[in-house]
Amino acid sequence: MTDANLYGNKIYAIKTTAKQERTVADNIAKAVSEHSEIHVVAVMVPDELRGYVLVESPDEIALMEQLVEMVPHARAVLHGESTFHEVSHFLVPKPVVAGIEEGTIVELIAGPFKGEKAVVKRVDSGKEEITVELYESMVPIPITVRGDNVRVIDRRDDE
Repeated sequence: MTDANLYGNKIYAIKTTAKQERTVADNIAKAVSEHSEIHVVAVMVPDELRGYVLVESPDEIALMEQLVEMVPHARAVLHGESTFHEVSHFLVPKPVVAGIEEGTIVELIAGPFKGEKAVVKRVDSGKEEITVELYESMVPIPITVRGDNVRVIDRRDDE
């Protein structure tokens, strides 16, 4: 028995119109509340999986196809169910500073230095903060900012 069938549920990937994933998830919840013959245990909209919504349900694919027809911006159900193992990495939030390392060139997108470019000097994954030095600064002053207040521009090491 696969882990997806452990509780009798299957995970279906539903193709959506671009940038309408959250709308589709909301509409799935509404459609399921109005049609008691369709059972949905969970709906997930992973940021990394653009154009798709994951639906956990004990129902067969035919009922999922009916659901897609009722929901605006839902296009199709991918044939073949996914396993829990295939989607489990979407359930763990990624740290904000993931992918940022020393030497990375970033742009500050919030705070008093908004719009300034800087070089990352230190990354603190535990606090999700990074220490940067501004590019155009005459005197290199280390500034500590939250990881979600920067946008990565270049991943090259400048050494």
